[in-house]
Parts: sequence; C-alpha cells; structure tokens
Amino acid sequence: MDGVTIIPFGGKTPVIHPTAFVAPGARIIGDVEIGPEASIWYNVVIRADVNRIRIGARTNVQDGTIIHCDSPKPGLPEGNPTIIGDDVLIGHMAMVHGCTLHDRAFVGLGSIVMDGCTVESGGMLAAGAMLTPGKTIPARQLWAGRPARQLREIPHEGLAAQQAGVAHYVELAKAHAQAIRRR
Repeated sequence: MDGVTIIPFGGKTPVIHPTAFVAPGARIIGDVEIGPEASIWYNVVIRADVNRIRIGARTNVQDGTIIHCDSPKPGLPEGNPTIIGDDVLIGHMAMVHGCTLHDRAFVGLGSIVMDGCTVESGGMLAAGAMLTPGKTIPARQLWAGRPARQLREIPHEGLAAQQAGVAHYVELAKAHAQAIRRR
C-alpha cells in the first residue's frame, strides 16, 4: 500500500482485508478492521488509539474524512467504539466519532456524527449536518441541520439510489487501485 501510513498502536495493528482499497495519503492507526471491498479514499484518517474502529464490507469512506473513537471513562467503562456496518456511504470531509452506523447508513459530506450516536439502516444524515451526542436517526429517515433534526422519510427510490452508489464506489475503487499500480 504505497503512500498509506499504517501505524500499530497500543499493541494493536490495523487489519485490512486484501480486497479493500486504501488510497495513498490515508492514515490508519491502532485497533482498526476494514472489511472486504471497502474503500478508504485519499487523505482519510482512521485513528483507533483509545478504542476500536470497525468498517464493514463495501463501505465507502470518502476523501478527507476523519474517523475516531471515544475512550472509556467513569460512567462509560467501554467508551464509544466506532462501528460502521456494511454498504455504508460516508461523504467527503465528514467527521465520525464514537458512534454506530448500521448497514446501509448514509453520512453526507462535511457532516459530523458525535459520541454515542446511531444511524440505523437506511438512515441518512444530510450534507453539513451535525448529529449531537446520543441521538439516533431511525431507519429510513433523513435528518438535516445543526443540530440535526428529522426532515422527512426516505422513499424506496432514495434507498435504491444509495445502494447504486455503493456499487459505483466498489467499481471506482478497483479502477483507482489499478491506476495506482500502473504508476
């Protein structure tokens, strides 16, 4: 993985599935697992130095995103790991911290998901939105704003478009990996 920084930390080394794409400039630190056909794009930072981070199959983490976790503390002995399911789309420059994104969740570009939050399957956080600590976006709801609030239900066509986006990024990642190998 040319140009990728992988740093073991606290006795934990990142585990990256061989079919995952990790772009040059990405930084992956500590207790991180990245699943099959996931794509971690240019200049993404995934730092699991105080808890664990899991990223599922075919999940797409776009350029400039930061993913971190929350450390254990009094009253919260497990802290908040960051658990990201399968087929999740995370837009450019998002900040994802100590939260859970279920399978097929969507986090828009430039948005923030804070400690203890959950985005359920098919839930969407709009571009530029901020989901404040402990909030949950239920399945098939679109939330927007700072702080984020429910905007509307997501129609079946919206969910289908999201799944098309997942397939698109799996193929795009393969093309980028091939272009990088040809350099």
